[in-house]
Formats: sequence, C-alpha cells, structure tokens
Amino acid sequence: MDWLSQLILFAISLVANMFSALSGGGAGLIQLPVLIFLGLPFGTALATHKIATVALGIGATLRYLKAGGVERRFAGFMLVAGLPGVVLGARLILLVPDRAAQVTLGLLTLGLGIYSWLKPGLGQEHQPRHRDRRGFMIGGACLFLIGVVNGSLSSGTGLFATLWLIRWFGFDYKRAVAYTLILVGLFWNGAGALALGLQAAVRWDWLPALLLGSLIGGYLGAHIAIAQGNQMIKRAFEVVTLLVGVKLVVG
Repeated sequence: MDWLSQLILFAISLVANMFSALSGGGAGLIQLPVLIFLGLPFGTALATHKIATVALGIGATLRYLKAGGVERRFAGFMLVAGLPGVVLGARLILLVPDRAAQVTLGLLTLGLGIYSWLKPGLGQEHQPRHRDRRGFMIGGACLFLIGVVNGSLSSGTGLFATLWLIRWFGFDYKRAVAYTLILVGLFWNGAGALALGLQAAVRWDWLPALLLGSLIGGYLGAHIAIAQGNQMIKRAFEVVTLLVGVKLVVG
C-alpha cells in the first residue's frame, strides 16, 4: 500500500480503537467493515482485524496497569473461562452462515444498550457479588459463551463481557472496561488472532498502520475513561452498543 492508504488505515484504526477503549468494545464497528470495503474477503479481513485489535489491548493494558486496581485471581478466572470459547468460536466461524449470526448478534447488542439506558444506576458503584462457587460457575459459563462469540464475530463482543461483569459480578463501568480491555482485548483477541491466522490469509502489509492506530487509540481511550469516570463510560457504552447493533442488523 502507498503512504496515503496507510495513513487512512491508521486514522480509522485510531478512532475506532479509542472509542472501543472508552466504552469497552466496538472497534469492529468501524475497522472491520472498512477492511471489507477496501477489498478483503471476510475471513482475511477478520483475521487481519483480530491481530490489529491485540494492540488495542496492549495500549489499554499499559494505561490501566499504571492506574492499578486489577485483581490477578479474577483476571486468571476470566482467562480460564473465556479462552477455550474463543478458540472454539474461531474454528467455527468459517463453517457457519455469517449473515444470520450477524443479525442475531446485532439484536442482542441493541438489547445491551437499551438495558443499560433503562438502568440509570447500573455500574455506577463497585459492589462485588456472586463470588462463591455457584456464582463463579454461572459467571464462567457465560464468559465461555461470550468467548465463543468473540472468537467467531469480532464486532462488539467485548461489550457483552463488559456488561456481564457489571450485571453479574457487580463491577462498576470503569473497572469492567479495564478487565475487558486487558483480558478480552489482549488475551482473548490474541488467541482468536492466532486461531484465525492459522485458517485464513492475513494482509501483513496492512498491519503496521492498523497496529499503530490500535496501540495509540487503546491508550488514549483508556486514559479518557480513567479521567472521566463511570457516568461518561456508561453513556459511551450505550452509544457504541446501539451503533454496533444497528450496523450488524442493517449490514
């Protein structure tokens, strides 16, 4: 690609991943359709996008680790629960009809945004709950299913993890977004990128601009989220979920 095309990819990646880091997901809303529009087949676009989003996780992780507050045991629990689902989803995506899955995911994502909007106090305070064996089993099973979706369809699946951490485990928005960006953005997406990269072609010459935009965008989005607090993150989450849901349904 020429320098102008690389600059356009960088700008798109920067904007998409900054908003994703602020709201806890949704980078695929902009980035993945653009890659397809520029001529990549769906499988190649998804694999290339997945690899690029790992840099989002790195950028956000650098900022959140600097701020502190991540529980290592809970982070390990998210990895154990979600990673097998991610690998399974990445193996299934090239075998299932894409359009039906996208519409279903879009409707569910719209539901997330509407639910959050109807609950003004949701995620405004950190109130840990369901930390017993039963709570972790149910919570882990749902994280596994979210991992399957994350491995198969990239657009907005981090939003599911964010809301599940809030609704089931009692996180506030800021803490939930931090865990989503670190665990989903870095580790889940890394596993999905590896699994998809072994099955589909990757446009390696497009990746430098996408990776740089994801890295910087992830750091900036995480910085804004930490500075602004739960109410702004909640509004960003609602806007992004509604946009992602509409985009997936409309196509």
